[in-house]
Amino acid sequence: MASPSLAARGQRLGLRAIAKLGGLSAMADPRVRATVERLLAGAAHQGFRAQLVAGRAFAPKPGSGAAVRTEPVRPRGLFDLTPTEDQAMLQAAAKELADEVLRPAGAQADTGRAVPATVRAAAAEMGLHVLGVPVGLDGIAEEASAVASCLVVEELARGDLGLAVGLLAPAAVATVLAAYGSPGQQATYLPHFTGEAPVPVAALVLQEPQPLFDALAPRTTGRVTGDRIVLNGTKALVPGADSAELLVVSALVDGEPRLVIIEAGVDGLSHEDDPAMGIRAARTGRLILEDVTVARSALLGTTQDHADVVRRARLAWSAAAVGVAQAALDQLVPYTTTRKAFGEPIAHRQAVAFAVADIAIELEALRLVVWKAAARLDAGTDAADLVAKARALAATHGAMIGSQAVQLLGGHGFVKDWDNERWYRDLRGAGLLEGVLVV
Repeated sequence: MASPSLAARGQRLGLRAIAKLGGLSAMADPRVRATVERLLAGAAHQGFRAQLVAGRAFAPKPGSGAAVRTEPVRPRGLFDLTPTEDQAMLQAAAKELADEVLRPAGAQADTGRAVPATVRAAAAEMGLHVLGVPVGLDGIAEEASAVASCLVVEELARGDLGLAVGLLAPAAVATVLAAYGSPGQQATYLPHFTGEAPVPVAALVLQEPQPLFDALAPRTTGRVTGDRIVLNGTKALVPGADSAELLVVSALVDGEPRLVIIEAGVDGLSHEDDPAMGIRAARTGRLILEDVTVARSALLGTTQDHADVVRRARLAWSAAAVGVAQAALDQLVPYTTTRKAFGEPIAHRQAVAFAVADIAIELEALRLVVWKAAARLDAGTDAADLVAKARALAATHGAMIGSQAVQLLGGHGFVKDWDNERWYRDLRGAGLLEGVLVV
């Protein structure tokens, strides 16, 4: 029988809402279902409310004691990428959300450059925004598992990457606050993610618009003056920039790359629309910082934590590329085996068969590197080399998979009636974007 902690996290994941959408595979076990339903009947978790909180105020709180962190992942001994019971449950919930909610809404969200309220509601019921927040801070994470995060990102991106980015942007902010925040920062900001109020519009902002941008050496600058920091620079491709309530921004503060917390409405902070080729549902924009002044206590983590965030964000984008590429392959296989030319399926042509096989091979290679890098992070060992390899594979082969998928669909690949056109655009960005997502 499932442990109480697993059942309790099932409640926070909103299995009640997911089950309404079509029956979660993880709930097939009657013992798990009975436990979860009993908990839900006794203490239902209030869902997402569609209207945003006007004028949200992040009242500073001192916090007490030491900052609360998620526990390290328990060693598994032998190298094994088989998902644990908890990881499989998360993956199954994300798969249901992707198949039943994100995929049907993807095309319209891409055209309208917005995440529909119904999609946000389903994601909030699942608890996406607290995936990286420890149970001790009212989140659902007992372990800081990069593997679990990669599984969730992959599944959601398979549904639609633009929607996934829009939904996971606040989760990244909550995750970095939980992982690197001081007790005061956790007490001030995390209750807005874990409480009953609507989730804040938030983003982890690393990207900048200049050529040859290096996320480890941002050109946005911060000058420490007494107990204040004055920030100047421009950030690009920020999801929800026009409505963001809370931002975690990278900047070179007195020569050292750091993360800085910025609340909406501060003087000198403005935004411009910045529509992109892909991830259009995330409604990206630019942020302009002109002498934006924040308290020195807004510094989040250390220089080493900034580098860790960059690596974990790059791994998250690589996992997203795996998900989108899987969606493309899932569409290609039945198409090429049923589409006929010259009296036989086009898959019988070697050029087509080899192209589909290449996509499958490269996809599995990318997935293995992503999972192995995540496992290294969970083991507490150096994963920089594997993260770099995952990033390079996502940039090279992700774009190639998107292009090949469009090519193999012929005229269908060129029109918006088929999803591959959108997936190709999304894959072009998955290998170059920085920040926003994190594992």
